[in-house]
Amino acid sequence: MPNELHPDWLVANGLPPQVRGLMATRAGGVSLGACQGLNLRSVELPRATEDDPDHIRENQRRFALAMAPAAPVYLNQVHGADVIRLRRDQLPAPGTYPVADASLTTDRGVACTVLVADCLPVLLAAPEGRGVAAAHAGWRGLAGGVVDNTVAALCAAADCAPSDLSVWLGACIGPDRFEVGGEVREAFLAQASHTEDRFRATGTPGKWWADLPGLARERLLHLGVQQVSGGQWCTVRDPSRFFSFRRDRDTGRHAAAIWIV
Repeated sequence: MPNELHPDWLVANGLPPQVRGLMATRAGGVSLGACQGLNLRSVELPRATEDDPDHIRENQRRFALAMAPAAPVYLNQVHGADVIRLRRDQLPAPGTYPVADASLTTDRGVACTVLVADCLPVLLAAPEGRGVAAAHAGWRGLAGGVVDNTVAALCAAADCAPSDLSVWLGACIGPDRFEVGGEVREAFLAQASHTEDRFRATGTPGKWWADLPGLARERLLHLGVQQVSGGQWCTVRDPSRFFSFRRDRDTGRHAAAIWIV
């Protein structure tokens, strides 16, 4: 891995040797206050927590060093299911952010990147580094098909089957911290890929603990993906290491990225 990778960051395992993936933690950044640490969410993006723009730029510079010469491409994420293809010769202009919740590329020099603070980052790789993708999967996006669309788009671009993909799940809100209402449970149980085992009653009427990484694994398996790793970290449980919107509301954002070497 690159020398600029902070030792606390999460390194994606189970990917092809031609691919690298990682998720940053709070470690290694210069932001202060509610965003203390490596806040990577630009102030130009909607719903950004107030932070010094110079601090964010320095954080982003440090994060980018870990994947150089590939460059991270950030998105304006809206909890939707749209996927965009990134091409090295047609990258967004600096300071512009495509509206999408997933991206893919078949080009070296581009790092597909998503921002998270409780939502699940899903990093996907095709065999032999023929393509990579990153998806931002909160419950709305996951129920709405963002993982389905990303798998389909990557397989089409890399000419492979879902069973050929390798997928890594980053840190997200854990199954004993993600309290949801009945409408969230019903949104998943209405889909054939999901089971009641991913929801446990909290003891409060109409409330359930939801297993977000487990739901993602079920969905991936239903789509034909067989190689899935990661997903064991809880952002809410570890405030020293992870930002969490559910825990703090006013907070920074991590980034997870994947690229072809």
